[in-house]
Amino acid sequence: MDMKYVLNFKLMVVAALAITVSSCKKSSGSSNVDSATGWAINDKQGGFQYNTSFKEQETPPGTSFVEGGTFTMGKVQDDPMHDWNNTPNQQHVQSFYMDEAEVTNLNYLYYLDYLKRVYPPEDPNYSMIYKGALPDTLVWRNRLGYNEMMTENYLRHPAYANYPVVGVSWIQAVEYANWRTDRVAEMALQGEGYIKRDAQYTDLNAESSFSTDTYINAPTQTYGGNDDVLRTNNKNIKTDIDGNEYNVYASRETGVIPIKYRLPTEVEWEYAALGLSELRNYNTYRGRKKYPWDGQYTRSGKRANRGDQLANFKQADGDYGGIAGWSDDGADITQEVKYYQPNDFGLYDMAGNVAEWVADVYRPIVDDEFNDFNYFRGNTYTKNAIGEDGQVEVVTSNEIVYDTLSNGKIIARTLPGEIKKVAVDEEETYLRTNFDRSDNRNFRDGDKKSSRYYRDNFDEELTDPTRKMYNSPKHNIAKDSADNKMIREYDTSDSRTSLINDEVRVYKGGSWKDRSYWIDPAQRRFYPQDMATDYIGFRCAVSRVGSKAKTDKKTRN
Repeated sequence: MDMKYVLNFKLMVVAALAITVSSCKKSSGSSNVDSATGWAINDKQGGFQYNTSFKEQETPPGTSFVEGGTFTMGKVQDDPMHDWNNTPNQQHVQSFYMDEAEVTNLNYLYYLDYLKRVYPPEDPNYSMIYKGALPDTLVWRNRLGYNEMMTENYLRHPAYANYPVVGVSWIQAVEYANWRTDRVAEMALQGEGYIKRDAQYTDLNAESSFSTDTYINAPTQTYGGNDDVLRTNNKNIKTDIDGNEYNVYASRETGVIPIKYRLPTEVEWEYAALGLSELRNYNTYRGRKKYPWDGQYTRSGKRANRGDQLANFKQADGDYGGIAGWSDDGADITQEVKYYQPNDFGLYDMAGNVAEWVADVYRPIVDDEFNDFNYFRGNTYTKNAIGEDGQVEVVTSNEIVYDTLSNGKIIARTLPGEIKKVAVDEEETYLRTNFDRSDNRNFRDGDKKSSRYYRDNFDEELTDPTRKMYNSPKHNIAKDSADNKMIREYDTSDSRTSLINDEVRVYKGGSWKDRSYWIDPAQRRFYPQDMATDYIGFRCAVSRVGSKAKTDKKTRN
């Protein structure tokens, strides 16, 4: 071959390789360049820092993924009671994560142990923190029944470790979810090297605690301002061209801080309980579902376990589990979680065992005409309190806020190290079209303009309480300033017309104490948010961020 042609061929190969390498470099570095300006992201010299390699939200501990979609909320079966408070309506739910099972006694005891260690009950300044979180074990008592064994043992005995916790009010369940958020975030930050390992053992006390919101908004005040916890062995710290440190603290942009735990909304709980995916046929659901499992019966029809009950519920008067032997449901009160088969979302006990608190304030009607996307009634918007120095205000040990509930119990609403919250005001609501006030619990249902006593002038309060839509009892709790004793004033009025108010919450699903009628996921009932029972427990949820599905959708012919 002519040398000239060989040389030209070699030059072409070299050029092609150079172009390939150049394009590879450009491609690999393109994620660290702002597509709008061309400026660098995550430059070693400093500047804007962002996690450009984030792939997907990790499944939070203890949860299962629930891919969102549309479904018919409410009763889709014939209802012999002809109840009208769960009329069918079409709703869309965003993807989220739900606890595989109810929060157990063991889970809750870990929480109580934390509070007891960090806020010692023997210290008068903290005595009500631990006491306010304790479940009410007296819910097991019955005036014509011997249940003292459960009263004394159900919460703490190892035999009941993996049974669902009960005797917990809605308020206590919310506080547990908030605490769980902080513990999971603390662990994630330790894993990424932003917080010193084992700080929860070596540096944790009432004056030095971790709050996720505080870490995000005022990280230097986390752990009571103990900089050692936030900097020891922190390999994320970098220095810019001027010698200034950056990336000392994880921000939301890092993707390291987990999404918070909370109670599921009513629509999320019902959607997750139904597990409609097993009825899916292309782009439709082939029929209706009465229970979290397929079929119209509470016993299994599968050959391997034919005749077995599929949930824990009351089967008849005086029959809480069936006759002894293989045919009973395995429980007379609650049962260990995950005893029965999960539904198609991998969720256990979405029917029976214990009913469960959800986040919503109860109203007889779900207002789907106003909203059919992520429906939730109960929004009370707040913002961080800002001090005179322009910085967020963090609660100190002398500023703990306690609430006296309608039943006289006292709970801590804020803990040291948390950020003070205040209601949103005109600064956030002025000229907005999507919300105009902080408290939206009775929006479009229960406020004056939606009441049955509509009139032209709403400036004056109604003088006749029986004309109000939600004229519920009002019990008064106060302290006698003389001897510091609690004064309980029971509402003895005979003109009350409802038990519904802004402090009653929805609970879903049947329990060990309920007939099969109530284990239909569409059923909805309500209970005061500051009271507890022996048949209501709870589980937590976490919102999904990013893509709706965990796997890429492929084109279908």
